[in-house]
Amino acid sequence: MLSAAEARTASRDWRGAVELWELVVAANPVEGRFFSHLAQAREETGQYQGAVDAYTTALELRDGYPAETAYRIGCCRARLGDLDGALTWLRRALDLGFRYPDRAAEDEALAALRDDGAFRALVGPPDVAGMSRDDGWRSDLDLLVREVRRRAYAPFREVPEETFDAAARALHDAIPDLTDGRVLAGMRRLVGLLGDAHAYVHPAFDDSDLFRPLPVQLFWFEEGVFIVAADPAHEGLLGSELVAIGERSLEVAAAAVEPLVAVDNGNRRWLRNVVPARLTDAVMLEALDVVPHTAEVPFTLRGRDGETRVVRLSPIPAEPSPVRRRRLPCLDGWRFLPDSLTGPPPLYLRNPDANYWFTELREERTVYCQFNRVADGPRESLPEFSRRLLEHVDDHDVERLVIDVRANGGGNTFLEMPFLHGLVASRKINRRGRLFVIIGRATFSAAQNFATLVQRHTEAVFVGEPTGSSPTFVGESVEFRLPYSGLRANVSDLLWQSSWPMDYRRWIAPTLYAPPTFAAFAANRDPAMEAILACRDDLPGW
Repeated sequence: MLSAAEARTASRDWRGAVELWELVVAANPVEGRFFSHLAQAREETGQYQGAVDAYTTALELRDGYPAETAYRIGCCRARLGDLDGALTWLRRALDLGFRYPDRAAEDEALAALRDDGAFRALVGPPDVAGMSRDDGWRSDLDLLVREVRRRAYAPFREVPEETFDAAARALHDAIPDLTDGRVLAGMRRLVGLLGDAHAYVHPAFDDSDLFRPLPVQLFWFEEGVFIVAADPAHEGLLGSELVAIGERSLEVAAAAVEPLVAVDNGNRRWLRNVVPARLTDAVMLEALDVVPHTAEVPFTLRGRDGETRVVRLSPIPAEPSPVRRRRLPCLDGWRFLPDSLTGPPPLYLRNPDANYWFTELREERTVYCQFNRVADGPRESLPEFSRRLLEHVDDHDVERLVIDVRANGGGNTFLEMPFLHGLVASRKINRRGRLFVIIGRATFSAAQNFATLVQRHTEAVFVGEPTGSSPTFVGESVEFRLPYSGLRANVSDLLWQSSWPMDYRRWIAPTLYAPPTFAAFAANRDPAMEAILACRDDLPGW
């Protein structure tokens, strides 16, 4: 009966689905998911009161997202003509952290409420038309603070609520005396108090007033911060070490930027991933008094010949699309240091644009798999890929599998579960010394969950440097817009606990510590893979 009900829902045969789901919930009145399906089917067939009853039971049983369920009840109430009841349930949905208040303004189910002032105040963004500059920025700040309070999971677990409120009030009062860039910096500093590395406030992708990138790309190695990529006009700077910006030493400049970067549970390794990008944003450098203006930014560089010189860099146009600047490699058309070196690039630099790929190192009897994004590829889903990968390992003379997630910034955690299950079930590879995982500062979000689950459920040996997130972290990306400035903002509303409840670690640390060094990078070498391939002894427990 359950299978038949699910099939009717999948085929959108709503009337047939209603009949079957009613039988299902009569047979099993304790599974909230069944009531949610019944409610959806009733709503689709115009049985709004019946839908309200089923949604209410689903909410009591805490199925799915409670805020979404409360929102659906509000929509059904509006369809029934109970506008006061609809507003009450919309308020409840928002109090529960409903993610899409802007959706309500366009929802046909709520059309009868569109002229209601209370409804517009609840769901609509503030009307910033005609606002002064100061009032517009204050309106955006108020909206940001409201969404932090409404959406964030335990927003004051890192700092007291009073500290957050005082910082918000200070920024609100100071807006008339601040440049737009300084207001943006203040907002970033504010969300940095949340202990949520997914939280951010960013300019629109093509906002050249609030984002003025410099024509170089930096990476933080063990020896220091180096230029690893540049636009063609600055190719001669490749391999130079950054010593100072303006009159500030690198250490002082980085310390100024750090409070603008949100981290998970005090994980300072994430700073090594993000701070270099902030150091190439002229607007932030000016806002933090690292440099006096954005027109030219003096970089003091130490060349590969050991000589020190000052280079003045002018910003380039911001990207007009949501293509983000990748850590490695670089923007299209730029010069990338490894491309100028002799010999082939290391494996981790060969296909960085692919979501996932693998190759066999036959002499080493090793399969190397680079897993860059937790998302389906254009021609092969992640579950299909993981199945093909593990079948290859089983069918060939392979002793080791290496999974490289050091550049994986996340995606959809649910897509990676078949991969995890395949690793757990593999009798050949799920053994100490047979399965290796390379992690790093950019291992984040869904990739952090993957690393945590693999560590918990398999015999994998971890290699590289600490992850950029924590085994337990707050994270989710449901972006909203601040209407006056056009800034993009995010505040996370989910707690991810992929490890044990008593796991308080700031990161997953590698057993084989092999952090990235500039010496290896400049020689097209990979310390992590070298560490793995050096593991040849048959040790107890391996």
